[in-house]
Amino acid sequence: MSVHLEREIANLKKSILTLGAVVEERLREAVTSFMERNQELADKVIELDEEVDRMEVGIEEECLKVLALHQPVAVDLRFIVAILKINNDLERIGDLAVNIAQRTVHMVAKPQKKCGPFHVPEIAEKAQAMLKSSLDALVNANAGLAHAVRAADDEVDDLNRATLTEVRECILRDVETLKCAMRHLEVTRHLERTADLATNIAEDVIYMIEGHIIRHPRIFLGGQSEGEAKP
Repeated sequence: MSVHLEREIANLKKSILTLGAVVEERLREAVTSFMERNQELADKVIELDEEVDRMEVGIEEECLKVLALHQPVAVDLRFIVAILKINNDLERIGDLAVNIAQRTVHMVAKPQKKCGPFHVPEIAEKAQAMLKSSLDALVNANAGLAHAVRAADDEVDDLNRATLTEVRECILRDVETLKCAMRHLEVTRHLERTADLATNIAEDVIYMIEGHIIRHPRIFLGGQSEGEAKP
């Protein structure tokens, strides 16, 4: 690897980790705003969305410049491809944080009979932990940690399904909780999607390290699902 390419890759890693830290903070603030009905904090998350968008565009432009100028191969090429995809996923998580903050605004603007919190705190905690772990896996080139993030996604899916059941039961017991319950369901859906995107990031880290695309296990294993024995 040339000195110039090495410097460019180091700068890209620094930039993506900076974006990751910003997105983590926005997600934390969005969840806090919803749980505490904090309009001011929700407004902050919404107003600062352009910062995430600018950072995402800047990183993409830098990746394309490196590809054009240095024509990297092997592990360096995989790193840049992974950064391009992780960059996009982080921007989408930033958008989901905005969506959660907007649910706060709606709750504050139109007070309604309180309900919940259902499983919002647990799902939020797990989704945030998955995002942090996926970024840690990127920093440390830790494929094992990335695989652990993939496994954790099932727990979030289970909690999301449990929330749907509890929301339905809550509305049946008291129809006046309808709006509040639906806001909670919307937030859990955004958090579940955040966990999916954190899983995407972990899978891109695995690709970067191992050179394998594992998003679709049946394709990766030649038509077999993970865990199936070869004939």
